[in-house]
Amino acid sequence: MSEVAQDAESHELSDALEKLGQEAARLQTVIDTVPSFLWTSFPDGSKEYLNKRWYEYTGLSLEQGKGWGWKVVVHPDDLDQLVREWRALLDAPKPGELETRIRRYDGEYRWFLIRVVPQLDAEGNVVRWFGSNTDIEDRKRTEKKLLEEERELRRITDAIPQTIVVLDPKGQPLYANQAMLDYTGLTMQDVIASDFRARTYHPEDLERVREERKAGLARGLPFEIEQRALRKDGQYRWLLLRYNPFHDEQGRLVRWYVTGTDIDDRKRAEDRTRNENVALREDIVRSSMFEEIVGSSEQLRHVLVQVSKVAPTDSTVLVLGETGTGKELIARAIHNRSKRSNRAFIRVNCAAIPSSLIASELFGHERGSFTGATQRRLGRFESADGGTIFLDEVGDLPPETQVALLRVLQEREFERVGGNQTVSVDVRVIAATNRDLTSAVAEGTFRQDLFYRLNVFPIRLPALRERISDISLLVGYLIDRYAQKAGKKIRNIDKKTMELFHAYDWPGNIRELQNVVERAVILCEGETFFVDEAWLTRVAPKSAMTSVPLVANLAEHEREMLEAALRESEGVVGGPTGAAVKLGIPRQTLESKIRKLGINRYRFKAS
Repeated sequence: MSEVAQDAESHELSDALEKLGQEAARLQTVIDTVPSFLWTSFPDGSKEYLNKRWYEYTGLSLEQGKGWGWKVVVHPDDLDQLVREWRALLDAPKPGELETRIRRYDGEYRWFLIRVVPQLDAEGNVVRWFGSNTDIEDRKRTEKKLLEEERELRRITDAIPQTIVVLDPKGQPLYANQAMLDYTGLTMQDVIASDFRARTYHPEDLERVREERKAGLARGLPFEIEQRALRKDGQYRWLLLRYNPFHDEQGRLVRWYVTGTDIDDRKRAEDRTRNENVALREDIVRSSMFEEIVGSSEQLRHVLVQVSKVAPTDSTVLVLGETGTGKELIARAIHNRSKRSNRAFIRVNCAAIPSSLIASELFGHERGSFTGATQRRLGRFESADGGTIFLDEVGDLPPETQVALLRVLQEREFERVGGNQTVSVDVRVIAATNRDLTSAVAEGTFRQDLFYRLNVFPIRLPALRERISDISLLVGYLIDRYAQKAGKKIRNIDKKTMELFHAYDWPGNIRELQNVVERAVILCEGETFFVDEAWLTRVAPKSAMTSVPLVANLAEHEREMLEAALRESEGVVGGPTGAAVKLGIPRQTLESKIRKLGINRYRFKAS
């Protein structure tokens, strides 16, 4: 290499070293002027370098600060723990944070947050440590103040009978007062555990409450949640939780305070009131039915004697009778004369409710138990608690609901659909049917054990054709009722009309009589009540126009038809292969005709 080339290369190297020195000087200036303490350490933890700000703050010389000399400025109470934590980081090299008090040049100790990061070579070995110290004295003082305030608050909250839980800003439990621990039977360790909510909240409320709480915490404003929580006696009860945020002097959210109020009794009352309102609306709809039991026949007097005897008891009553004979009226009379008369009378028409919904209607359901169950609902049995439930058309209950009803009658308890909590009730049961339950038991469509439970005190209502002497009283009562409603005055009853009423067999019983009278009153233009003879054509009047042999022949022919159908169906009345389907008439109509003609259906059963 020529001498000129060597001089050029030397000059370039000199320039590069000068620039590198300038960059190092600038970097040193930056490091020394930043407000934080910056330093580096050797792999063994001893200090390699401390910036100028550190020396100015501590008042130590350069020689005093290097190596492990820095320990002299650490608060004596913190030193051992700081060294242990620092050595732990050295053994498992990874970024970390430490907190300690460092002495200022004037002798005052202040809290600092120390952040450290290792520098690793290609093989993963620590070359040196980079660290920074940040003054956090104000934050620590705030935390200390909050801690003292919290201790005082805990003493106060423990004296409050209402349940209280303290949460951190993210919603994690930090503390629960004594009332909360007594209510749940949990310990403080249980409350601050990660599975606290899963162990305490009702499983069906967990997801909903989680979403509502998340949204409320995000807003940072007071909010409320209603949910069920597990009490120490094993019962889930409804609570109203009120979340209130707490901010420090700088406006930062530091705590949530949650108070809980037991509202289970209120929720039950609301559900009961809602169901009773439903029942009341149903009563209003049925207000067109006559309210009083009208008649003086021996058959009716016998029924009323039975009512007066059974009403004061809590015995289960089974009211039997054809459609329209007034079974609900008798049930209400029993309730009104019982010791439960000041409590609810809840009516359920078992035949009018789809089989898929009858269990929910009777026993209630929990939220999410089936499609459309958007909230928890009490059933009719809970609404009738302390009162009477009237199960009309009980013979139409599906088999699975018959099992649940049997349990209620035996044990006075049940579970809501989709729930696992046992509900106990004090309810008197009055059932009614127009079906022949004995035949239904024989056919296997009605449980025998349930029949015995319902049939404790049977009351059979006579058909209207069996109490002809009451028709005149009923007609007079109904005329007065509907004439007053229509604003009319009706003083007389057409003689031929009354003869027609007495001759007609009234397959719809009192309900049919009621409808006929109401229609006639509406159409009546004078003061005399009469009906069109064409309205009542089911059975001809007992007059000269109808010969006795003809009626006898018709009855005998009807008997032959019924017996032929029963013989072909082997005594089965209902169902797809029953006699009613073969004859093309409703099952109830066939059962009525069998009783009227005195046919023994069981003699047609296969041996």
